[in-house]
Formats: sequence, C-alpha cells, structure tokens
Amino acid sequence: MTDTSIPSADQSLDEETVASVATEEAEESQGEPEAAEKKAPADSDLFRQSEIAADYVEGLLDILDYDGDIDELVSGGRPVVEVVGARLQNLVGQRGATLEALQELTRLAVFRQTGTPSRLLLDVGGYRAARRKELAAVAKNAVEKVKEYGEPVRLEPMSAFERKCVHDVVNAMSGVESESEGVEPNRRIVVRPVD
Repeated sequence: MTDTSIPSADQSLDEETVASVATEEAEESQGEPEAAEKKAPADSDLFRQSEIAADYVEGLLDILDYDGDIDELVSGGRPVVEVVGARLQNLVGQRGATLEALQELTRLAVFRQTGTPSRLLLDVGGYRAARRKELAAVAKNAVEKVKEYGEPVRLEPMSAFERKCVHDVVNAMSGVESESEGVEPNRRIVVRPVD
C-alpha cells in the first residue's frame, strides 16, 4: 500500500511545487501552439505510475469508507486511474473541483515515489468522459460563432483538463485557433479566426 499521508509541515514544499507546476505546464502545453517537444516516458514507466496512483487512491477510499473499483491503465501516452462505483459524487465535487484536488494529491504521491512529475489523469464515476463530451459541444458552438461573426469568442474560466479538451476540438477544425489567457483560477480560452 502506498503512503497516503499528507506532507507534514516540516517537509520541503519544493517537492509539491515542482510536481504541481510541472504537471500543470505539461497539461497546458498540450493545447498551446508553442508546446515544446519532450521525451515521452516508456509505457512501463507510465503503467508503474498508474499502479502507484491506484494504490494511493485505494488507500484514500479505505480511509473515507467508500467502495469503488479501480482500474489503472495507460491511455494517450499518460497514466490513467479510473474509479467506478456507487455514491462517488462527493469525490467529484462541484464542477470537478474535488476531483482536481484528488488528482493533484495523487500526482504528488506518484512524484514522491518516482521522483518524476506525472501527467496522471484521475477519473471518478466517468465524470471526465461526460465532461469531455460537454466541452466538445461548447467548443463546436464557439467555433460556429467565430466563423459566423468573424469575432473572437471568450469562454468561461476552466481547469487545465477542460481547456485541453477544448483546445483539442478547436485545433481539429479549420479556419480557427485557440489560446489560453489569464491566470488561475480565471484562466480561459479564446477562440479566434485564423487570418
């Protein structure tokens, strides 16, 4: 079982800062045009990260006395942990806020064991899959408005995961481009016509 403790006050915050900043930059760079190419970890390393994360999440579920089945896998070049079961909505929270926090804690647990920042994706109760579909519709709607009126469209503030989903949809369409602007927690996407 992986250590599920929260870092103590006497521990260096450098570990937490490095893990959080590195993973956020990795997520953001995927949708940004100026993304730098980085060497991808081997699938065996990614699967090891998902195993560490699954152990950590299992420990959290035990502490919280929640039941859920945990699947660990590698998808799209990143480790993924999926938790499915009844009464897990509290682990998602309003607009996925609790899920985002759990994901960061889980990434920190992986970082503490491997020494490498992780791009781990945590999903609970299929929330991310459903949200991805909603965001695809939002992105397509924004693209239609941009093409119809020729003016940029600013979307509501979103998490890094949500912004990446929108960037992926917009980047797959011709005649438009997207970029993120602002700072967390008010970072948003602007969709604009390509000149």
